[in-house]
Amino acid sequence: MFPLKIGYRTIKTAIGAAAAISIAQFFGLNSFASAGILTILCVQSSKKKSLHAAYSRFFACMLAIAFSFIFFETIAYHPVVLGLLLLVFIPVTVRFKISEGIVTSTVIILHLYTSKNITLGIVFNEIALIVIGIGVALLVNLYMPSLDAKLRQYQVGIEDNFRTIFQELVSYLRTNESRWVGKEIIDTARLLEEAKSIAFRDVQNHFLRSQDYYYHYFKTREKQFEIIERILPLVTSIDHLVTQRFMIADFLETLTDAIHPGNTAQLHLKRLHELQDQFKEEPLPTTRDEFEARAQLFQLLKELEEYLLIKKSLKVDQTIVKGQKT
Repeated sequence: MFPLKIGYRTIKTAIGAAAAISIAQFFGLNSFASAGILTILCVQSSKKKSLHAAYSRFFACMLAIAFSFIFFETIAYHPVVLGLLLLVFIPVTVRFKISEGIVTSTVIILHLYTSKNITLGIVFNEIALIVIGIGVALLVNLYMPSLDAKLRQYQVGIEDNFRTIFQELVSYLRTNESRWVGKEIIDTARLLEEAKSIAFRDVQNHFLRSQDYYYHYFKTREKQFEIIERILPLVTSIDHLVTQRFMIADFLETLTDAIHPGNTAQLHLKRLHELQDQFKEEPLPTTRDEFEARAQLFQLLKELEEYLLIKKSLKVDQTIVKGQKT
C-alpha cells in the first residue's frame, strides 16, 4: 500500500467546504450543503484562478436567479420550461465568458425550480449561500505555499546541465574526441518545461506583480538552450584542428564558469568581439579544410554572441542572486 499524498489544495478544499457548510447551517439557510459545493468549485491552484472562478460563479448565479424568475414565474414550473431555460441560459454565460459558473448556477436554478414559488426570502437564501461559499473559498485561497525553493532547485539543475554541456564542447574542441552520450540535453528540455509551468503558477499567485523573475529566467534559458542545440551539431562537424578551435575552447571554458543567476553577459560579449576581431586579422586559410573549419568556428562565435545577448536582456533580481557568484 502506498501512502496517500495530500496536497495544500486538498487540505484547503476540505477545510473550506466544512467551514462554508457550518456557516450556512449556523444562519439556518436552506440547502446549506450547497455553500460547501460552491467552496469546493472555487478553490483553485492559484489566487488569480480562484478569483476568476469566484467572479464567474457569482455572476452566473445572479444571472441564474434572474432567468429562473422570468421563466418559472411567467411561464410555468415544468421540466420543459427548465430545459428551455438551460437552452437559453448556457449560451448567455458563454457569451459573457462566465461559463465556468454553469454547474453552480444550475444548482441554484434547481433550488428555485423545486421551490415552486420564488419569493424574496428564497432569493436572499440563495444569495447568502453564494456569498458564503465563494467568500470562504477566497479566504482559504489567500494562503499559497511559496514556490521559491522548488524553482531554485530547477534553476540549479538547469545551470548544472548547461555547465556539463559546455564542458563537453570544450573537451571536443581541444581533443576532437568525445564519449558524451548527451543525456543532459533530454534532461534540460524536461526541466525547462516543468520549471516554466511552476513559474507561471507562481505568477498567478501575485495580483500586484505583472512580471515574475523566475518565469522570465526560464524563458531566457529556454531560448539559450535552443542555441545550444544548434551549436552541438556545428561543433561536432568541425574536424580540422585549427588554432582558432583552442581559442574558442578557452573562451567557452570561461563562459562555463559564468553560468549562474547573475548577469555578466556584457563582459563576455566584449571578449567575444575581441575574438572576432582577432579571427579577422589571422592569415587567410591555405586549404579547403582549414577554410571550412574557420568558417564554422566563426559561425559558432555568432551563435555564442546570440546566446550572450539573450542573457544580457534578462533583468536580474538581486534578491535571487544575493550570496551567489555574479
